[in-house]
Amino acid sequence: MALDTDVTTNSLGFAKPPAETRVVVAMSGGVDSSVVAAELAAEGYDVVGVTLQLYDHGAALAKKGACCAGRDIHDARRVAEAMGFPHYVLDYENAFREAVIDEFADSYLGGATPVPCIRCNERVKFRDLLETARDLDADCMATGHYIRREAGPRGPELHMAADPARDQSYFLFSTTAEQLAFLRFPLGGLATKAETRALAAKHGLAVADKPDSQDICFVPNGDYASVIEKLRPGAGEPGEIVHLDGRVLGEHRGVIHYTIGQRRGLGIGGLSEPLYVVKLDPEARRVIVGPKEALATRTVPVKEINWLGDAALESRAEWHLSARIRSTRPPREAILRPTGPTTGEVELIVAEEGVSPGQACVFHATGGTRVFGGGWIHKG
Repeated sequence: MALDTDVTTNSLGFAKPPAETRVVVAMSGGVDSSVVAAELAAEGYDVVGVTLQLYDHGAALAKKGACCAGRDIHDARRVAEAMGFPHYVLDYENAFREAVIDEFADSYLGGATPVPCIRCNERVKFRDLLETARDLDADCMATGHYIRREAGPRGPELHMAADPARDQSYFLFSTTAEQLAFLRFPLGGLATKAETRALAAKHGLAVADKPDSQDICFVPNGDYASVIEKLRPGAGEPGEIVHLDGRVLGEHRGVIHYTIGQRRGLGIGGLSEPLYVVKLDPEARRVIVGPKEALATRTVPVKEINWLGDAALESRAEWHLSARIRSTRPPREAILRPTGPTTGEVELIVAEEGVSPGQACVFHATGGTRVFGGGWIHKG
């Protein structure tokens, strides 16, 4: 396995033998993190596997296809037993609820479309778990994310994965320079997911053919609305569906059931033009709809910027780079104009549709692989 770090003595970049290098591996129970742990153990590293229990274990046991379910904890433990390294399960339920789930619910109630997986990486895995790794006297922490950490003239840099189809840089934009110094991403340099599964098979891991997780771990079957209604009773109050021109077209069943750019399921058939959700007004309990061209946006206000450039964010009036406003879309040419230490305005050279508050805006080097961090889209 080709590691993506600068190599001195060992493959993780430390000037000492693997046996004297302790690495904590964040193990979700999936094939990616399992392969990282197995490969490092096979190379002779002092591996410690850690799995986080993030939400109710009883409910998790009946939940498949999510990253932190009870079955996944069991699978991670089996890998550790097979490869002969210690494995611990840490109860982070309270921290996860406070740092991720509560904000997820409140963001939806506020008309935003949150990305809880980013908050989990930022506030739980790369903060609390990373501190636990330091407490265990680890030299570094490794994860199964598809992203590269490369040596640069001013320290470690974040780069997109070698396989664009697997790249997870959108979900890791908030990784700080300090965290990056401690982290390792061994899978970032692999060309395809098939290589990862081949490595799992080589080690005889039971998870070699395990499907990738699809859902947010605490949202069964992708049903966001039902989860929010349980967390915030009364959140599904009905209201009006209103056209941009002021016409009331019908009634909706709760703002939490809608997202910017949505076309299907509006329940307002019989109109001459296709309509899309262009704005959510939770205070007035209104869903505003309009034609597709009303979704086009060129100006994107961004807050909570984590900047990973070589020079300070405010050292320039503007930065010419590429911006990515959804995980499913490629980076597009843009200009970032800082408005404060952690705020800015992004001008998209070509308008994009469906820019939504609550989503991330991630900065990339134009025509390159480097990730310059990013921030959160807000209403401005």
